Amino acid sequence: MRDAMPDGLIKYGGTPEFNEKTVPAKLTLAHDTKPGVWGKLIVKDGALDYVVPGPPKETRRLASGAFGVIEPAVKHYVSLNGAVTFRVDFYRAARSE
Repeated sequence: MRDAMPDGLIKYGGTPEFNEKTVPAKLTLAHDTKPGVWGKLIVKDGALDYVVPGPPKETRRLASGAFGVIEPAVKHYVSLNGAVTFRVDFYRAARSE
């Protein structure tokens, strides 16, 4: 699991804020992003677990104010254990003109 986003990426989209009642079920099941798409999982309030099932399985607890880096095409999911508010911002490499 990476601790930081790579340099040279630009934000191009994102999800609305979700909470423990509105999180889409697919985010709690293993899924991935398309090749070249990075995600920044941002926790606004509460805490959740960001899980990369691996192998090897990696789990990182993200609390209020923290973020996790979602790497392109890497299976992952979130595990909620109480009240939480979070969103995902999407990034890609800047296009050369």
